[in-house]
Amino acid sequence: MQTMGNIKVTKATTSKRASVDFSNLSFGKHFTDHMLVAEYSNGSWQTPEIVPYGPISFDPSMATIHYGQSIFEGIKAYRLKSGVEAIFRPYDNFKRFNKSASRMEMPSVPEEIFIGGMKQLLQVDAAWIPEEYDHSLYVRPFMFATDEVIGVNPSTTYKFMIILSPVGPYYAAPMKIYVEEFYVRAVPGGVGFAKTSGNYAASLHPAAVAKKRGYDQILWTDAHEHKYVQECGTMNVFFVIGDKFITPGLESGTILEGVTRDSVIAVANDMGKVVEEREISVDELVDAYKAGLLTEAFGAGTAATIAKIAELRYKDFVMEFDPGKMPLADEIKSILTAIRDGIAPDPRGWMLSIQG
Repeated sequence: MQTMGNIKVTKATTSKRASVDFSNLSFGKHFTDHMLVAEYSNGSWQTPEIVPYGPISFDPSMATIHYGQSIFEGIKAYRLKSGVEAIFRPYDNFKRFNKSASRMEMPSVPEEIFIGGMKQLLQVDAAWIPEEYDHSLYVRPFMFATDEVIGVNPSTTYKFMIILSPVGPYYAAPMKIYVEEFYVRAVPGGVGFAKTSGNYAASLHPAAVAKKRGYDQILWTDAHEHKYVQECGTMNVFFVIGDKFITPGLESGTILEGVTRDSVIAVANDMGKVVEEREISVDELVDAYKAGLLTEAFGAGTAATIAKIAELRYKDFVMEFDPGKMPLADEIKSILTAIRDGIAPDPRGWMLSIQG
């Protein structure tokens, strides 16, 4: 055992890295040699530890199993061309994580555990950060309730963990998207803005129905009228109409405030493009498509980065897009990739070195 800062480190006796084919990575299937664990009890966080990756034990009455107090984040670490290992915008995920914690009546995780622990875990498993194009080390911080009691109350104890997974592209091909008009993801006043596990559990059946129809994902609509678009199952969504980027606004509290979404908006502004964050109806999209003004549609998320939409179906009307003719989506992805690879300026300081 050794100590890095205030974090105890117990190294794995052997590494699994040699058994992983980094040229053929499935998303979220492989995990590194170590994980970070921190316990919350008696009103405070205990000293975190980095330990060998492995199963955890829990009581059958553990609160999160029964009442769903669980949140998580998705972050990526990259190996820059200079050889430096860096994390993309982790402070934004840190802020969003604690915003989710507040909504779910969970304790905030302090910066020294969330950011400091993440950096130290990445230092221990730095060899796992891929060098291949469009590959990264996916960072999954998460927290869940651990009280051993049956009762609908906020837990008094929690476990915070970070695990790491080397990944390639989330979507290997442009997507086919089905506009959902029956099932609902979130309502105003609900938990749509929080990255809580229940949001994703509720999406599984509608997504399965869409896949049976031949579609990769759902485009959610508002809960009241099923008229206004919100977000896709794993990402925010953008449309290019004329010379404008349009994406649903965040005012309703039903859409996740995506870090990649914010990055796309910033890069588009740098390109001199007009970005509108507002309500956008499916009817507006259909009218723009028929008029030849809707030329590009793509998703934006940590896992997917930029994912082009090849087909968007609303009722019996199908909007088709040529993925090879999406110059603005291509340019934004190219700029973001260059920043993450360290070959373009990073004026906003998005990349945080894991050292120091």
